[in-house]
Amino acid sequence: MVSFIYDLRYLQAGAEILEDFLLSQDVYWPVGIQAPPGETPYPQLSLGGMALAQARAQVHVNTQDEVKQLQRVLENIESAHQQWRSAWGGKAAYEMNARQNQWRTYLEDYRENPQANYDRYRYEVFRRVIIALLASQVDRMREAEQEMLHGLDALVNTLLAPSGFVWEADLQKAFPHDPYWYLYGLLPKEIAHS
Repeated sequence: MVSFIYDLRYLQAGAEILEDFLLSQDVYWPVGIQAPPGETPYPQLSLGGMALAQARAQVHVNTQDEVKQLQRVLENIESAHQQWRSAWGGKAAYEMNARQNQWRTYLEDYRENPQANYDRYRYEVFRRVIIALLASQVDRMREAEQEMLHGLDALVNTLLAPSGFVWEADLQKAFPHDPYWYLYGLLPKEIAHS
């Protein structure tokens, strides 16, 4: 489980370099900070990563001071969003496409060898979550991308074995079953063939 301070630092670092990042051609950008002791190294900065960090931070906030710190950094991020709307939308669309391709690749790997890939689902599903988080930040998805996503969702829906929430229980507040149904099941070790 990542802590509030982990996500807050990521958002703060992102807010500081957001303009340069938005005006670059890159989808991922070095964030340049160390993770708190005992926590995993930070991923590169991305709009999807920031959206995920925001959702987690809002669940993990505990004190009024933390509320104020988070609110301040989110206001800075939103200010950059408003100032660079076109760049933001283009970068979000590009990342959404990249995440969708990564998600598709994982599902193809799973279909080819379920036993070697079923246990990666808890991790890999973060890509599908980021696609959902980015969807509200793009003007619209291209029709081909929408069709691919519907196809991937249909595949997951067919195979998913219902279970409890697959991430840390406290994050369930940020990711309810509707619309994040794919966080409430696991892929089976074997695919039944008819």
